[in-house]
Amino acid sequence: MAVGRTKSGGSIVPVGITQMSCVEDQRENVRKQLALIEQAAKAGAKVVCTQEMFTSQYFCQCEDHRFFSLAESIPGPTTDACCKLARKLGIVIVAALFERRAAGLYHNTAAIIDADGSLLGTYRKMHIPDDPLYYEKFYFTPGDAGQDGGFKAWKTRFATIGVLICWDQWFPEGARLTAMQGAEILFYPTAIGWHPKEKKEYGVAQHESWETAMRAHAIANGCYVCAPNRIGREHILGSDGKPVSKDGIEFWGQSFVASPNGQVVHRASVGKEEVVVVGCDMDKVEFARTHWPFLRDRRVDAYGGITRRFGAGV
Repeated sequence: MAVGRTKSGGSIVPVGITQMSCVEDQRENVRKQLALIEQAAKAGAKVVCTQEMFTSQYFCQCEDHRFFSLAESIPGPTTDACCKLARKLGIVIVAALFERRAAGLYHNTAAIIDADGSLLGTYRKMHIPDDPLYYEKFYFTPGDAGQDGGFKAWKTRFATIGVLICWDQWFPEGARLTAMQGAEILFYPTAIGWHPKEKKEYGVAQHESWETAMRAHAIANGCYVCAPNRIGREHILGSDGKPVSKDGIEFWGQSFVASPNGQVVHRASVGKEEVVVVGCDMDKVEFARTHWPFLRDRRVDAYGGITRRFGAGV
């Protein structure tokens, strides 16, 4: 699939997302991820996004200081390898990994790499969860707000893209602020799954809520939304060599691409390692934003209360 043109002169941007399982060996995870990126490029993808923290297993199932050693700097070995591959293949890569910014300062980060291999910048996850087996607040500092951080969009060779990460999926403010900066495609690198004991009772509803929230972002902002998620069941071993959770987390895969009208263009499997490549029609972004002109009709004069934690002055 090549970059094409629509009848009205717009462009078709082939976008790839990958999903894979992860093991304890970081080098093996990176090797596998680079191979999947190359596979997506061979299938025609010009912009490829990885799942969240692809270099390691999802260690946030417990609070353990030894896992800080899994982090790396940006630029660093993994982003250097991704930059080299982006330059070789002539593609844009969004690489999501665990960043060591400074001693005691760590982020859940996505590096945005243009098709010439240059590192355009980073997005640092803004919303950090703290739930059973998702103890991210122990590890990650939220991204900085303001001029040099927060929600951003990047003009790459093929499209203007925005990146948010996993827990950010549930907050419409992040999608809106990114789209307001011109993002035509929103990427959500993700690591989400079921607590196996809850799956029978809540599993279907949990997955549908997750997907519906992001499809709503596509509709409300008139853009494509792409969500690569990991697969497999992961048991994290504690310092005593025993699993910190008997059941672990069963990641539900089902990476997907939604069009600006919210329809799922393609949904991956629950448990298969694969790449998804979808041609994103930029004319549909323009069509959505002119026919459902939500950006036009926003009452920016009436939204001051959104900056409050709750209520009107409470």
